[in-house]
Amino acid sequence: MDVSKELQDKVLEIIEIAKTTGKVRKGTNETTKAVERGIAKIVVVAKDVNPKEVIMHIEPLCKEKEVPCINVDKREDLGTAAGLARPSSSVAVVNEGEAKDQLKQVLNELKK
Repeated sequence: MDVSKELQDKVLEIIEIAKTTGKVRKGTNETTKAVERGIAKIVVVAKDVNPKEVIMHIEPLCKEKEVPCINVDKREDLGTAAGLARPSSSVAVVNEGEAKDQLKQVLNELKK
């Protein structure tokens, strides 16, 4: 789901908080497993992944499992938010930790 730059920033902030106080899964394989197991609270996918086939299965899987899926513009931003030195194509927040209120707020905005 494409969202505004403001909402993208909020989601990246949630990932930054969750990586230290909660738990995040980084990368396409770990994200896919988290969604399939039903433990992902929200999934974030980068738009600039090349080739697209790497992440094409994630959005339909999220729809099937009813997990919110958000697109951000850059892999670099996603990797940095997840605490990686490399770009990341996708991240799943498994435990939001202290970002519980922010996550609730973002999920409410997505429902509108």
